[in-house]
Amino acid sequence: MSILERFSLSNRVVVVTGGTGILGKNFVKAIAEAGAKVCIIGRDLAKAQERVKLVEELGSEGLAIAGDVLDEQSMLVACQHIVDKWGTIDALVNAAGGNISGATIGPDQDLFASNIQDTIKAIELNLFGTIIPTHIFGKIIAEKGKGVIINIGSLSSSQAITRVLGYTVAKNGIVGYTKWMATELALRYGDKVRVNAIAPGVFLTEQNRALLTNPDGTFTERAQRFVNGTPYSRLGDPSELEGTLIYLLSDASAFVSGETVYVDGGFNAWTGV
Repeated sequence: MSILERFSLSNRVVVVTGGTGILGKNFVKAIAEAGAKVCIIGRDLAKAQERVKLVEELGSEGLAIAGDVLDEQSMLVACQHIVDKWGTIDALVNAAGGNISGATIGPDQDLFASNIQDTIKAIELNLFGTIIPTHIFGKIIAEKGKGVIINIGSLSSSQAITRVLGYTVAKNGIVGYTKWMATELALRYGDKVRVNAIAPGVFLTEQNRALLTNPDGTFTERAQRFVNGTPYSRLGDPSELEGTLIYLLSDASAFVSGETVYVDGGFNAWTGV
């Protein structure tokens, strides 16, 4: 098999939870361009159907399913729908997640007066929103003896980032879960079942533009701190996640499992000196 063939996802079935999100759109696009059939799962069915149109425009097949990653029954129904349509599942990308405003602790806020229930919700969304789909869709992958699961970590899964307590706890949990599940699946089902994670740096999107930039286009103080801590001296573009995703989903990374790959312009590597 040539190196180009190893990067191909032709005829594979890939499920993307959170495929209706900002980064999820890039994930769906890249997977379709690599030749795979893509199932987009999100709470907004209309937006998921928009993603299907994108997939079809790129010459592949898509399927939109409305589902909640924290609802086990919802995921079971989605899984059966996919198997009924395409017969199997080859890969899962756990892209559902994000921060919850009530779980963010402001710089002037009493550290011990934060809303603990919102913090718990942030942990549940990101951590259990990864574990639940993995245990449902991953069963199909494991029992066929070949496939890939990709989780989404964060810079906060390696270094402390102020204010985002629940998000930080969850993303650290995801890195640990990635290692644990990669080990268990390989020992039980063999060396063709892999689990890895991608830890994105700070990416400027339409969703967070108002938080990271001022009305005149300059960076906010917090965004500038991220830029100053990045050797590339800039924020990322969502398209810069696509290559790493396809590499980890494809046979090109056949001996890679249990790893978290940081796509962050060197932020995680740098001491600041």
